[in-house]
Amino acid sequence: MALVWEQSIIDARDPHALGRWWAEALGWVIVDENETEIEIRETPERLPGLIFGIDDDPKTVKNRMHLDFRPDDQAAEVARFLSLGAKRVEIGQTGDESWVVLADPEGNEFCILSSRRA
Repeated sequence: MALVWEQSIIDARDPHALGRWWAEALGWVIVDENETEIEIRETPERLPGLIFGIDDDPKTVKNRMHLDFRPDDQAAEVARFLSLGAKRVEIGQTGDESWVVLADPEGNEFCILSSRRA
């Protein structure tokens, strides 16, 4: 049985704005868009993608699933995401973690992991 991870879905109050924010932040492209959702991918033919769909319910708790990114330079990536409008968030970190927790403009948490190992 073959199984391909096609995409992950992220609910958003404004999926078009959030999808465009993530496309800019990741350097990805918009591959599909309609009145209720937007899909982005690294390149049009590369999977998986992220689909942002409408959900009018406000976010009230920490995400049960989130994205992790491992950059070449953690400090530079954290600064870049912050300059794009991400915010630092506290979700119970002890301060000894090797990752930084941020949230996108709609409050969805994601992590910038320590820089790549040699």
